Amino acid sequence: MVSGKWALVTGASGGMGAEFASLLAERGFNLVLAARSFGRLETIATNLRRFGVRIHVEQSDLTQDGSAASLVEAIRIRDIKLDVLINNAGQGLHGAFIDQSGDSIDRMLHLNIASLTTLTHTIASDMADRRCGHILLVASLTAFMPCPTYAAYAATKAYVRNFGEALHAEMAPRNVVVTVLSPGLMDTGFLSASGQAPSKSMKRAMTSPREAAETGLKALFAGRQTVVAGSMNKVAAVASRLLPRGMQTRIAAAALKG
Repeated sequence: MVSGKWALVTGASGGMGAEFASLLAERGFNLVLAARSFGRLETIATNLRRFGVRIHVEQSDLTQDGSAASLVEAIRIRDIKLDVLINNAGQGLHGAFIDQSGDSIDRMLHLNIASLTTLTHTIASDMADRRCGHILLVASLTAFMPCPTYAAYAATKAYVRNFGEALHAEMAPRNVVVTVLSPGLMDTGFLSASGQAPSKSMKRAMTSPREAAETGLKALFAGRQTVVAGSMNKVAAVASRLLPRGMQTRIAAAALKG
């Protein structure tokens, strides 16, 4: 258990974000929960206050310009110094790239890359000044390979993976841990939100959001650089280093066909 420490969880209104919030509250962390849905955040916060922790809810749409900076400012106004950042918010787009709307692509890129980078830069700087802190960046198994029908989404997660693994080395001398979590398919509603109905085989391959969140936090507090959630996903990640890129692309296309 910890006492008096604060954690920010983005995308905390459901799925893995809600699980991160629950697991951190169980450990005694005070929480700042951020997402677009204020009502869902309030429901989660009410439930988690049974652990005796303080919780602030911040409605934030990180797909929008300036939203990450506004979120940081709202936290600073409350004089909260973050000990943990869980950069979990993200969204996907499924389908042929040229059939996706330009606005939808822009919003996804802003959320998955720009806002994540801004939050990490600002909060990591504060942690470095205090010479302590933990940052978890949520990538994806798709970060390991080209993924037709998720081309832009997978590319954003490749950015997150490489960015976070590099920061792990950069921030270590400042006593700030940066860890990358790469989960595979989960029953979070991600697929339907991205525009894809999951097939029976995809459902069978899913890991639970709770398991993935536990894996990420365990790796973070152990000081690891990167972790893949799920035993079969670990096999796929290793295989991606051995197989030719063309074969990886074909395998990913088949697995994500739905």
